[in-house]
Amino acid sequence: MSRCLRARLRAQIHVLSTTLSTTAGRRTGRVVAHTATVLLILSVPATAYADTGGTVVLAANTLPQVIANMRTFLMGILAAVATLFLVLAGVYWATAGGDPAQVDKAKGALKNALIGYGLAVLAPILLQVVQGIVGG
Repeated sequence: MSRCLRARLRAQIHVLSTTLSTTAGRRTGRVVAHTATVLLILSVPATAYADTGGTVVLAANTLPQVIANMRTFLMGILAAVATLFLVLAGVYWATAGGDPAQVDKAKGALKNALIGYGLAVLAPILLQVVQGIVGG
């Protein structure tokens, strides 16, 4: 083997050994951190049992209150997803660089965002119809 090839092999072995030692150190650190977290959680009885010691009162909401809560939740989820699609459409459009396929992808994401906003606006009306059907 030539001297140059041996030097290259030694350098590659050195790089691999430092990489492995760093990876092993990280893995050991993660194992220790997870073990410490589990032990801490199990060492506190209140956390383990979650017992407040008081009386537990279960309260059921009325049907109109449940539907109002569903309306708020549904509108929030739809608005969040529509906003995500709106941001994606902007990113696709900005990074299209004149590529017609990317511009079409951006237009599709923009259309999905508009549909999501439309559903978020119509959610109260749809839930009002459901409330009328079930007699609330």
